[in-house]
Amino acid sequence: MTLSKNHLSRRKFIRNSSIGVAGTLVAPTILSCSAKGANDRILIGHIGVGSQGTGELKSWFTPLDTAYQVATCDPYVQRREDAAKYITDEYRKRGVAAPECKTYLDFEELLERDDIDAVHITTPDHWHVPGAIKAARAGKHIYLAKPLGLSYPNYKILEKELVANNVKFHYGTQQRAQSHLQLGIGMIKEGLIGEIEIIEVWAPGYNDVESPVCHEVPVPNDFDYDKWTGPAPLNSYCPDRVTNNSSWFQWDYSIGFLGGWGAHPLDVMVWGAKDKLTGPYTCEGTGGFWEPGGMYNNIRAWDVEFEYESGVKLHFIDADKAFSGDMLNYLKFKEGNGTTFFGSRGWVSLARGKAESNIPELEKKFKELRDENGNVNSPSHSMAQLFVDVVKGDIPEACPLDEAILSDCVSHMSNIAIRTGRKIKWDPKKGEVVGDPEANKWFIREMREPYSV
Repeated sequence: MTLSKNHLSRRKFIRNSSIGVAGTLVAPTILSCSAKGANDRILIGHIGVGSQGTGELKSWFTPLDTAYQVATCDPYVQRREDAAKYITDEYRKRGVAAPECKTYLDFEELLERDDIDAVHITTPDHWHVPGAIKAARAGKHIYLAKPLGLSYPNYKILEKELVANNVKFHYGTQQRAQSHLQLGIGMIKEGLIGEIEIIEVWAPGYNDVESPVCHEVPVPNDFDYDKWTGPAPLNSYCPDRVTNNSSWFQWDYSIGFLGGWGAHPLDVMVWGAKDKLTGPYTCEGTGGFWEPGGMYNNIRAWDVEFEYESGVKLHFIDADKAFSGDMLNYLKFKEGNGTTFFGSRGWVSLARGKAESNIPELEKKFKELRDENGNVNSPSHSMAQLFVDVVKGDIPEACPLDEAILSDCVSHMSNIAIRTGRKIKWDPKKGEVVGDPEANKWFIREMREPYSV
């Protein structure tokens, strides 16, 4: 099924008619007995229920008493059926009278349902933005897994569709739901470290696996490889091609952990210093690739320098280099990913399980949160509740698209600078590498039919 850009259900019309300019609530022109009140549960469909999608479904979404999980979609028959069964069994155990959870191969069929309010998209990277665009056109609010995507023109399409269809967006960088990061970002935004001058960001460059060779075999009957591939080139099938690692480390489906892991600490950077990072910037650096001979062909090591128009400098590096050099010698407690903000008064360093500062009054607050090993117990399970609160209009967007684009472009500029071997300048307003058409080609992907947007 193909959704028209002008697809507008009666239920969607009711919702849109209650939202005025800049999201201001006004009296709706049509009222319906099926329209949801502030205390009603929203209905969520899950697109992509592999390990990540199922993990979030089980830990974050199904426990919610503010939403019903009513649909699962995946090209693997067993995955979508197992996820739906889990939902059904959990609701039955808890005595929750939820609507039936249905399964889908085609996510566009799921999007045709007028009763579904929102979708949770955790597909491989190459499907992220195309899937979100189609969801926005269907009027579904979107929780989208990181990293954002592969093709800048599609980011602009998604922006327009969100506005045109009054759709809320929630980027799946779960650190924003962690209390110690909220505390640290609050310190930075309050100016407690002074004017931000330098930011250091590090993340893992790879998983400790071998790059496999693809030995083609027939596609299993319970797997739709064509739909899994979607807008990407249709390569020969082998089981090793469609694993998590392979989707992360093959160019046809991603840009590697520059985005796949880098998205997390880079999002923290944008969260804390957005106003310093919106203008043009330069980028240059070096990197390394997987050894040739196997399927993996993305960048797996990097050391990249940025300078923003605001004067802020960014050093983005893979974790191996960060730990083997002197980059993190100022930290007492280190983690394989992190973001350090250096200001005129001192620094704050934030990671998924760490928080530290050289400013005594700030360090005192972090110390109260840490155990004897320096670890902070700050779970991210409220990420799904944040999404529901955004959808229901209880809070503003907590992880908006414009910030996702800012952080994701840093990953892509790193990729472009390394692959071209030259210093580049990115202009966010124009959405292009200045004066370098060849460089811009690295941020545009052709889409295989019939999976274009």
